[in-house]
Amino acid sequence: MTSQTHFSSLENMYQSAPTNDYYAPRIHINEHECVIEIDVQEKFFHAAGATHGSVYFKLLDDAAFFAANALETEYFVLTTSFTTYITRPVSSGIMRAVGKVVNKNKSQFIAEAVVYDSENREIARGNGIFVRSKMALNEVPGYGE
Repeated sequence: MTSQTHFSSLENMYQSAPTNDYYAPRIHINEHECVIEIDVQEKFFHAAGATHGSVYFKLLDDAAFFAANALETEYFVLTTSFTTYITRPVSSGIMRAVGKVVNKNKSQFIAEAVVYDSENREIARGNGIFVRSKMALNEVPGYGE
């Protein structure tokens, strides 16, 4: 399997996840990073009229996760911990998360992600630790389809 086939398979896997029916994200994976975008929608708002922190977390974790799984070609990775910092509210436009692996060893990946608004201002950042699971990627629904 080529790297591009692996990246496309991961993108298909992501899009097939039932939770993404709600968010309608767009994803692009390459050997250096994962970029995920969503359009801000009122259904994501908390009572004060801005995007709920859970949406920030989803984007950060997903972008970092898929950056890590881009480097792991055999097994599905799992998030073992993730720290999120929300620095600016957003209530319109696009949220774009960029995830990158900053450290990799035999047992784990450390990845970071930053979310930007439509004006390319940083609105959140986070980092996490990811480990290989025992589930082969070719057993995960959507991978390779």
